[in-house]
Amino acid sequence: MTEPIRIANCSGFFGDRPSGAIEMVEGGPIDVLTGDWLAELTMLILSRIRAKRPGSGYARTFVGQMEQVMGTCLDQGIKVVSNAGGLDPDGCADAVHEVAQKLGLNPTIAYIDGDDLLPRIAELAESGALQPFGDTDLGDVSSYLTANAYLGCFGIVDALAQGADIVITGRVTDAAVTCGPAAWHHGWQRTDFDQLAGGVVAGHVIECSAQATGGNYSFFNEIDGRTEVGGRTRFGFPWADVHADGSSVIGKHDGTGGAVTVGTVTSQLLYEIGGPEYLGPDVTARFDTLEVEQLERDRVRISGVRGQAPPSTLKVAMNEMGGYRNSFSVALTGLDIDDKAAFAEAAFWDACSFTADDFESFTSRVIRTDKPDPATQEEATAIWRVTVKDHDERKVGRAFADANVHTALASIPGMYGLGGGPSAASPFGVYRPAIVPNDLVPQYVHVVGGATTQVDSVAPQGPPIEVVLDDVPRREWGDTTAAPLGTIIGTRSGDKGGNANLGVFTRNDDAWVWIDEWLTSERLAELLPEAAALPIDRHRFPKIRSLNFVVHGLLDEGVAASTRQDAQAKAVGEWLRARVVDIPTELL
Repeated sequence: MTEPIRIANCSGFFGDRPSGAIEMVEGGPIDVLTGDWLAELTMLILSRIRAKRPGSGYARTFVGQMEQVMGTCLDQGIKVVSNAGGLDPDGCADAVHEVAQKLGLNPTIAYIDGDDLLPRIAELAESGALQPFGDTDLGDVSSYLTANAYLGCFGIVDALAQGADIVITGRVTDAAVTCGPAAWHHGWQRTDFDQLAGGVVAGHVIECSAQATGGNYSFFNEIDGRTEVGGRTRFGFPWADVHADGSSVIGKHDGTGGAVTVGTVTSQLLYEIGGPEYLGPDVTARFDTLEVEQLERDRVRISGVRGQAPPSTLKVAMNEMGGYRNSFSVALTGLDIDDKAAFAEAAFWDACSFTADDFESFTSRVIRTDKPDPATQEEATAIWRVTVKDHDERKVGRAFADANVHTALASIPGMYGLGGGPSAASPFGVYRPAIVPNDLVPQYVHVVGGATTQVDSVAPQGPPIEVVLDDVPRREWGDTTAAPLGTIIGTRSGDKGGNANLGVFTRNDDAWVWIDEWLTSERLAELLPEAAALPIDRHRFPKIRSLNFVVHGLLDEGVAASTRQDAQAKAVGEWLRARVVDIPTELL
C-alpha cells in the first residue's frame, strides 16, 4: 500500500486570486499543486483572446503563478498539474518554458492535447459520430467557436510517468487534474473503478478552491460554531489526501481562514451535479454511495465511494456564435411601478425604429427592488430591464440604445438610466453540449524537447453496480411555524449549460426526514415560480442527507446567452432558502 498523496488546489476558475499558488506551496506540505481554470464560459472567453492573439488561448495568470513558485516546487519535489492550457496548451507550455529559462531552471514540462475537435467538427457531425447531449441540439456547426472533448486522467498519468514536473492540459474534466496524480502515485489501472471514483470525488470537492473551505456556504456565519469564519473573507484553499483505496481526507493548511466541515464538503459535493451517477471519461462515480465524516478540526474523510464503468462516449463542450446582444436598465421610482414600466416601454417603442417582433429575442423584466414607505431613494426604486438579441449587429447596436436615450425627457416621471448600458452591441455565444465515441478522441502527451506519445481514451466497459439505499423512516409531525426554509437547509446552486443545478442538504437526521418527504419537484416549482413551467429532475442522496434538483432551461442557451440577472444560477439556492414555509416547530 502506497502512502496517501496530498493534492492541493490553487485555482477554481479563470480569475481566482493569483496568490493561491504561493499560499499552497509555502503554507504547508503538499505533493501536487493543481488548479482548475476552465469553466464552460471560459472556453468562449479564451476563444476571443485567441482570435485577437493566435496561440494565446490559455490562462496567462497560471504562467505568472509558475514564475512565483516554480523554483520552490522543483526544490521540494512538488508536481504541478493544471488545465490552464485551455485552447492552446502548447502555447501555455512554451510560455512556462520561457519562464523557466528566465529563472535558470530546467523542469520537465509536458502538455496534453487532442481535445480540440473544432478542425474535425463538420466531419464528425456529418458522419453522425457527433450527437446532441441531453435535451439540446447541435445548432449551426459552421458557426462553432470552440469544440472540446472532456478528456480523462490517463494522459496526465502518462505524463507524470515520463517524469514531467509540470503537466499542462487542455480541456479535461475538472476532477482529472486530481484523479490523474492519484492514479499515477498509487498505480491505479483503468479497471480500478472504485479507486478512480474516489479520486474523482476528491477532485470534485477541491476543484472550486475555497468553496470547500467555507466560500459560498449557506451557513457562512456559523461554520462549525466558529464566529471568526463569518468575519473572514480570505478563506484558505483546500487539499485532499488521497489514499490507495480511493478514500480521501479533505483539509486545508493550518492557520488559514475558513473551515473544512461535513457541511462545507457536502455543499461542494452537490455543486453542478445531476443524478447519483456522475459520468466521466474514466469512471462513473456513484455519489449515492459515498459517506462523509468529521475526523477532527478542518479534516473531513470521504469514504465508501463506488465506481462503475464509464460511458463509451466523451462529452464535448461547444460554443456557437449566437449573435449580438444589448440591454439597458431604467429606474422606476416611487408609486405606480407597473404603470411606469408600461409607460416607459411604450415610449421606447415609439422612439425605436424597430418593433419587438423585429428582434430574434426580446426580454423585458420589471425587477421589484422597491420597498413600501421607503426611507431612502434606493428603497423606493425598482428596475425595468430590457435585453435584445439578433444576428444583425446593426439592429441591436446604436439604433437600439439611442432609442432609450431619446425618451429621456418624454417618458415617466423621475426617468433616469442605471449603469449607462453600451451603445454598441456585444457578441455572445450559445453553449452546445454533445457526445462523441471515445475511440475517436485519443490524447497526445508531448514532453517539451522530447517525445510525443498517444494515450487511448477508450475505457473498459461493464454493467452498472446495484446500489440499495435504506428507506428513510416517515413520521408524523406536530405543530408548524412559518419560517424561512434556510433555517434548516443549506443549498449550493450553479449552471450546467442551459440548466440550473440546485443542491439541498440538511445538517441533522430529523430535518432530512422531513425535507426528503416534503420538498418534491412540484413543491420546488411552487416556491420558485420562474421554474414552474420547466422540467425539474429530483435526485436523492440519503447518505449525505441531500437532494439535488436539475431545472431544465432556466438559463436559456447557457451562461453567455442567458438574460437572467443571475446568469449562472449561483444564488438560486439562496432564493429558495429565503422562502417562508410552514416548518415543523420541533425542527426549529
